[in-house]
Amino acid sequence: MNENRLRPTRRHVLQTAAGGMCALGLADLAAAQTRVTVDQANIQPRPIAIPDFISSNPQLGRDVAIVVAADLESSGLFKLLNPAAFPERITGASQQPRTRDWAAAGAEALVVGQVNQGPDGRVQIEYRLWDVVLSRNIDGKRLANPQWRRLAHITADQIYEKLTLEKGYFDTQIVFVDETGPKEKRIKRLAIMDQDGFNVRTLSQGREIVLTPRFNPMKQEICFMTYVGETARVVVMNLATGQRETVGNLPGMTFAPRFSPDGQRLLMSFGQGAASQVIEMDLRSRQSRQLTPIDQKIIDTAPCYAPNGREIVFESDREGTQQLFIMGNDGSGVRRLSRGEGRYSTPVWSPRGDLIAFTKQMAGGFMIGVMRPDGSGERVLSEGYHNEGPTWAPNGRVLMFFSESRGARGGPQLHTVDITGYNARKVRTPSFASDPAWSPLLS
Repeated sequence: MNENRLRPTRRHVLQTAAGGMCALGLADLAAAQTRVTVDQANIQPRPIAIPDFISSNPQLGRDVAIVVAADLESSGLFKLLNPAAFPERITGASQQPRTRDWAAAGAEALVVGQVNQGPDGRVQIEYRLWDVVLSRNIDGKRLANPQWRRLAHITADQIYEKLTLEKGYFDTQIVFVDETGPKEKRIKRLAIMDQDGFNVRTLSQGREIVLTPRFNPMKQEICFMTYVGETARVVVMNLATGQRETVGNLPGMTFAPRFSPDGQRLLMSFGQGAASQVIEMDLRSRQSRQLTPIDQKIIDTAPCYAPNGREIVFESDREGTQQLFIMGNDGSGVRRLSRGEGRYSTPVWSPRGDLIAFTKQMAGGFMIGVMRPDGSGERVLSEGYHNEGPTWAPNGRVLMFFSESRGARGGPQLHTVDITGYNARKVRTPSFASDPAWSPLLS
């Protein structure tokens, strides 16, 4: 198999309403649209300048600008202008910048803003986004939130959306399994953090094994699998209150739970002996239905709904090797999806519905890849000694997964990669981390 054939090329497209390329850098958003996609045209990251926000608390203004800049730069779609090249000092969000000077310094966009914290602790941000090439103010908003860091993420989302016409993904969280201690006695705790690795807090105490946490798409709630002794349970947790509820009272082992798009049902695998089947449970009635047949020789697992809820992708060894299959949401019309070499697992449908991410094991290595829902267009985005468990950003542009390097002292770490296969980054966590799941946008 020619692995180079599967590798993506770095191709982004800039589409305008007139159908032509924007020759002036950032688009005139009154008459043009910028959309980032794959496999069409090469676009370099856009140079953008983000001076410190003006504030009566200079450190707060600096911190907000740093978070906004880090979010945009982390997307791989923007390149930050060096502050040493800034041609003037910004004194407020309403300031008219010398756009020609900013353009001459190499910027194509400029963000100016101010931030203040009221006596009640509530933080307010006002910003202006300038297309300095066209010398136009193309966006501006006033935003408020009790948490300055979250407000900075919301600001970055607004700027990202204006410049790409795609939803941002910075005001989000990651739930994951925090792993500490030696490899043979690893303590695993459920944890949650902002998408950039800040504000980490644990959700369990390490007295139980926790696996595969997943977000409810409709509210601040997660499901996960837990072992207490030899007993496996699927648990739903309210993130605001910490309240837990064990799902159902099934006689066998249930695992790999995942919410439906409306948050009202759970898909999971139900183990019986050495086999497993896919079942769906209604969380209101607690009634379950079987979606794949009982067969003591077949393992059906890791089910995931399409964003519209009409289809389900899952992994199965029903044809002899571990492959991906798709079926209707009632279990009908099962068809094989994957056709390449190797073993496929952990399929996850993109929020856009256009791609399915997966883990692939072949030739002693693990790969994270994507393919279309008809099985075409398979591409490997990342490969290594042990890469596994992809999860999508809510805009369907970035994947997070965990990766472990060879060696007794090593442990899993979180990484991201965009759907072009470029802009690979390591995500900061306080210790080893696995099984990430990306939340919907919080705002």
